[in-house]
Amino acid sequence: MKRPVVGVMGASVQDALAESERLRLQEAAEALGEALAGRDCVLITGATTGLPNLVANAFRARGGLAIGISPASDEREHVERYGLPCTGCDVIVYTGFGLKGRNVVGVRSADIVIIFGGATGTLNEFTIAYDEGKIIGVLEGSGGIADHIREVVDFCKKPALGAVVFERDAGALVEKCLQALASRSSGAGR
Repeated sequence: MKRPVVGVMGASVQDALAESERLRLQEAAEALGEALAGRDCVLITGATTGLPNLVANAFRARGGLAIGISPASDEREHVERYGLPCTGCDVIVYTGFGLKGRNVVGVRSADIVIIFGGATGTLNEFTIAYDEGKIIGVLEGSGGIADHIREVVDFCKKPALGAVVFERDAGALVEKCLQALASRSSGAGR
């Protein structure tokens, strides 16, 4: 069976992540990275700072393969123009598509998209995933847009084409998302 590809989308330092929030969510990021590595997932991030980077560091420390999707066309632009690190991923794919284009590539490359905190960029990733019928996990209590996704779904009044899973515990969120993926893969969720 193919390894599940999970995109973790969330607040970056450049975006909306205050130091106090980073410290508050450090443990949740580590738990999320550990849970994903423990289930032999492949991790996708926006090759960024902040919460996705914290998850990637915990994930990689446990032997996981992390792929970063960069908005830049090369390493120099990634670092100089976007101010992003090259250290949080095992592989970085340089798209040259800018931030919104990167979001499309990251979401489309994932089987599951996890929303962890976040602001407008994460909201953009959520709406792409929602419209494309992805399995979406929302880590409630992580602040930012993650704590408003229920309102967004209710406001839009558009039925989900995929599954949207809400959970406050990172490990339980990963398990429920993987169950939804297994159900979809077996045809039960179609």
